[in-house]
Amino acid sequence: MTAEAEVSRPDLAALTGVRSGKGSYYRAYVRSDERLQRAVRAMDTISRGVVRTIEGPRGLLEQVVAAAAAHLDAEWALLALADGKLLGARPRFLALEQGGVPLDDDAELPGSVHRELGAIRAGLAVRSRDDSRWVRVPMMLDGQAIGCLAGFHGLAAGPEPGDLAVLRILANQAAVALHTSEEYQVGLTMRRRAQQLYDQATAQARDLENRTSELHAAERRLVLASQRELVDAERHRIARELHDSVTQYVLSAGMAVEVARGEAEALAQGSIQERLRVAKGLTQEAVDQLRRAIYALHRAHSDTLSPLPDLLREVAEHHRPQLDVQVRVCGTVTVLPSDADHEIARAVGEALFNAALHARASRAVVRLSYRPDRLLVTVADDGVGDPAELGRRLRLERGRPTDGRHRGLVNIESRITDLGGAIAFRRARIGGVRVEMRVPLPLPPGRPAVIERLVEPLETEAAR
Repeated sequence: MTAEAEVSRPDLAALTGVRSGKGSYYRAYVRSDERLQRAVRAMDTISRGVVRTIEGPRGLLEQVVAAAAAHLDAEWALLALADGKLLGARPRFLALEQGGVPLDDDAELPGSVHRELGAIRAGLAVRSRDDSRWVRVPMMLDGQAIGCLAGFHGLAAGPEPGDLAVLRILANQAAVALHTSEEYQVGLTMRRRAQQLYDQATAQARDLENRTSELHAAERRLVLASQRELVDAERHRIARELHDSVTQYVLSAGMAVEVARGEAEALAQGSIQERLRVAKGLTQEAVDQLRRAIYALHRAHSDTLSPLPDLLREVAEHHRPQLDVQVRVCGTVTVLPSDADHEIARAVGEALFNAALHARASRAVVRLSYRPDRLLVTVADDGVGDPAELGRRLRLERGRPTDGRHRGLVNIESRITDLGGAIAFRRARIGGVRVEMRVPLPLPPGRPAVIERLVEPLETEAAR
């Protein structure tokens, strides 16, 4: 054979990885091919396990144990963590019998497998005896052994370095999966704890909100009680002044009228006597009105201020001896400051007084309508009043000096305009006049408060 033929002859050792000087190299080639095929199958098994990681780490670990068992032709394959390593990882071990299903319960393991599991848990990375069929390779993570992958092999010639390399690859894949499992368990624990803290914070926020509402309600009750105390004190003061001064003057005027009537009768002045008789009647009616006002000012009240509908019913009750008054409420009642409620109630009382005294009405309807942007209060009567005449009188009263006489319409208007509202006079459906009082909602800021106006005279008198 020539040199060129020697050079062109194929090198079987280079192709198969088997070197032999005899014709028996084929058996070695077959064993090498079988090992290669087992390694490929093991890699294929682990690749299928990797794509199942979305199901959790257990699927990958089961694939690792199955691949190790198939590669070693093992009766049993075992994957376990050492005690104290990756405490949050689950499962802590998996054992697989040939043709069986993975187990993670110590009680289901035979004695030899249980002893091997104990050795791995104790931290023994490799076996000390060479005559055993157990093959053990460590699982490494960050340069430290955290457990082992072991198998009770059924190979005829025993595992070779290439087999151990495949097992180490499988073991390291299992180590990464177990580390991921621990991180997942830690994250799950933290998530549960965060959810618990969130639930506790939410419950505390609700509790604080309830307590804040209770505190605000208590604060409102205290403010109302303070306002009630001031209002009651002022009511009693006004009642004393009415009783001690105004009522006495009216009684004195009545007595003077009565004396003048006697003198007119003696002089046979019939027209003057009739006028004096009318004056006497008006004086007596004024005295009755003053006594009713004094009685109302001295009446005991509840601990909290009444809402506007109740105040209007109370005002209507005061006028019922002379006037049949009905109170109607429409819409959802909006809570207003107590001074605003009293201003509106006093304006309604003034309108009812005018209807009874000047319009000679026998019936009146008070309607309270709550709307989203305003409050509409109307007082309609069946008297003889004229809306145009009332508008003219209001314009005249605005220009008169403040002497306290004939200023009922101006008083109504001033109470409503202080709240940012306006009044109007229209013809009522029941025949008389309808006084309309429109108040915007919410009330504008910076209004003069009735409590301030009530307290101011007391401070002025104290200053004197």
